[in-house]
Amino acid sequence: MPLYHNTQSKPIINITDIYEKEQLIIKLKKRFSSYGYDEINTNSFERYDLYAQLNGTINKQEMIKTIDNNGQVLVLRPDVTIPITKQIASVSTHLNDDLRYFYVADVFRQNNEQAEDGKSTQAGVEYFGNFSSEADAEIIALAIHNFKDLNIQNFKIELGHAGFFKAVADELKLDAINQADLKKLIQAKNVTSIPPFLEKLDVDLSLKQIVEEIPFLYGDSEDVIKRAKTLPLSDIMISKLDNLVEIVNHLKAYGVDQHIVIDLGLINHMDYYSDMIFQGFTESVSQPVLMGGRYDRLADHFLARIPASGFAFNTHMLLQSTPENTLKQHHSIDSIIYYSSENQASGFKLANELRTSKLRVLTYPIAKLNTVNELTKSTIILKEDSQTITTQNNEQAFKDSVDVINLLTELEERK
Repeated sequence: MPLYHNTQSKPIINITDIYEKEQLIIKLKKRFSSYGYDEINTNSFERYDLYAQLNGTINKQEMIKTIDNNGQVLVLRPDVTIPITKQIASVSTHLNDDLRYFYVADVFRQNNEQAEDGKSTQAGVEYFGNFSSEADAEIIALAIHNFKDLNIQNFKIELGHAGFFKAVADELKLDAINQADLKKLIQAKNVTSIPPFLEKLDVDLSLKQIVEEIPFLYGDSEDVIKRAKTLPLSDIMISKLDNLVEIVNHLKAYGVDQHIVIDLGLINHMDYYSDMIFQGFTESVSQPVLMGGRYDRLADHFLARIPASGFAFNTHMLLQSTPENTLKQHHSIDSIIYYSSENQASGFKLANELRTSKLRVLTYPIAKLNTVNELTKSTIILKEDSQTITTQNNEQAFKDSVDVINLLTELEERK
């Protein structure tokens, strides 16, 4: 069944969407590779226990589960970072060299943010074995270059630190329920509900001051860090701020710091993040199209000590953010060959020669002439006593495939 449409029918499949997603992924992979990252894969099905044993990661109710022939509970991959980390840890409990990987993989979660079938495609990177702030800056710079490759101009990277909130939470000595409630209030920047929440707890005045200020610690990196350091912070909290300053300074060296804002109220639901965390926003999508951070302790669950950082794009949201024509589809047909019954073999031979030169070619019996509605750069008609090619209402005879290729090349050069 043809995928193209004629004047009597509508498209069966939206080929433009397929093409644009493919071109998006090609651009992302090209940029990932330019930073020295190699492609890696994980299984589509993973053991349920892999995720169930890690609290604070994937909501177990969102996992799509099945049972294999041996009665083992499996899940369709709900996350990529965890199985990749397990894969690396299974080879070595520590690394002497840096490892850089990228992936493009479908993930499956049953929640309101995913597609109807629970599937979304993520494209991301994982950088193992390097605990430095330079490594953190590298992956953020890489993400920014991805945005620029796609001509996305108005985007922001919100940069925070999971360790900063953890230090505050440790000082507060909250139980799990109260800590979860406080996280929600800070994530929502619910500045009116935070003071009464703290009033119910036996919280030191200095800590109360810090917590109430966190939702306001958002904006220009220098300004936010300066305001934060006027608060009665502990040495650990200050060290987390200093880590962010280092990362921002490296990003200045990359020349991309204008896209960075600091958000000390940024809290990711993935509890495996240990240090810097970030998310990327574009003006055309209300949700983050990019999420990432450092997760130095995740490998501990697999009896390894491997520092790591990474990020993942939601390709669907990224595609929605990409300006029109950036991934323009050049799917028009280069030529349609119509052949008489006597010239069928010649028509197929010519078509194959043109296809070898990477041209898109269709073939039809001459009886189909004027009934096929296709976008095409040229029409070739092979009759018993002549062979002609028509381009832009200009009809002329030709000898062979070389003539056709030269003519089509000239047309492209004139554009």
